[in-house]
Amino acid sequence: MNDASLGSQLGSQVLMARQPIFDRQQRVVAYEILYRTENETEGAVFYGGSQATSEVLLNEYTSICDAGEIKRVPAFLNLTYDIVVEGNIPDLPKKQIVLELLEDATIDEAFINGVKNLVDQGYRIALDDFVYGPEYIPLLELAHIVKIDVLAHTHEELVELIKIIKPYKVSLLAEKIETHEMLEACIGMGFKLFQGYFLSRPKLIKGRKISTGQIALLQLMQALQNPNVKPEVLEKLIITDPVLTYKLLRIVNSSAYSLVRKVESISEAIVMLGIPQIKKWTTLIAMSTNADKPEELSRALLIRGRMSENVAEHQKKINASSYFMSGMMSGLHALLDIERDKMLEQVPLGDEIKAAICDGSGDIGMVLNNVINYEAGNWDLLPEDFDGEIYEQSYREAMQWTKEAMQAMTEN
Repeated sequence: MNDASLGSQLGSQVLMARQPIFDRQQRVVAYEILYRTENETEGAVFYGGSQATSEVLLNEYTSICDAGEIKRVPAFLNLTYDIVVEGNIPDLPKKQIVLELLEDATIDEAFINGVKNLVDQGYRIALDDFVYGPEYIPLLELAHIVKIDVLAHTHEELVELIKIIKPYKVSLLAEKIETHEMLEACIGMGFKLFQGYFLSRPKLIKGRKISTGQIALLQLMQALQNPNVKPEVLEKLIITDPVLTYKLLRIVNSSAYSLVRKVESISEAIVMLGIPQIKKWTTLIAMSTNADKPEELSRALLIRGRMSENVAEHQKKINASSYFMSGMMSGLHALLDIERDKMLEQVPLGDEIKAAICDGSGDIGMVLNNVINYEAGNWDLLPEDFDGEIYEQSYREAMQWTKEAMQAMTEN
């Protein structure tokens, strides 16, 4: 099935996004697939049991470049009471699927039998937003993963809940981790898996400023916003940074471009790649400068930037590259470990981009807000005239572009 046929099935009726699930080393080990259909019916990812469509979606939404290698991670898929009882699930690769039972499902004999059937077929089961009650004992005996909303409990309540769950052979997943301190506390309590927005927040270091090398890179990124910038101007900026020079040459000589001869100078690279590609690769290099940060943060911001640009292009916006920059810069402060306002003071960005990032104003801000809400699965915050088809297509293309870009960065 190609993208065209997949798109025709998705149409404007389905919105999909993904949220990463991490291990203790902050490596992505799975994604929860978030989705909404026109009638808000969960389980739409299966499209009436279409195995081919489901596998295409799994390939697209769980395939990433991780440490230079393309790999697939498992997908957590939400199931309603009806889907569990009816058992209407295609034969999907069991290692790539974790079936997540929603917390509002009625726990009765039919539901428990449905879960038993899924386990007998080889599926792994996760219990979502778990709150203990005696009726959950049969499910605890069947489950592999238990997800707990850590914001909904005090520390004492979490400790008590973990004691109750401990006798069962399950892995604990902490949901809604919002800070690094919360992450460390949950690790100490025995959680093995983690989900939340803590990666979007920097570890603030008092008085920290952007380094000279980082400023030079950001100045280059700003120069690239000028559609009339001359290649020789860019070359002068690029060659001041040996690492940037090396990486750009390595990229243009990678298999991503399949050139018949090697490019040996920055001026050749600029001509060969063109200004739009130089801009994107420079941005990618900026995202990868902090080796201490989880790779997922760079991946998420690149997807956001590229998706914003794609939406702008679909909507015939002027200077779509500014939308790319606003998306990427909206979270760059977390990579630089500096407050957003402090970063914006130190970075030479246009007023429209700064306004979009600070208060969501203007056309750029409107698209940026929609993209951020889309990627978080905050469907109810999207406007009534929201074009789901454009955003869905832009999101999938952005994931693919980011995967290929991050792979090219690590090629020798």
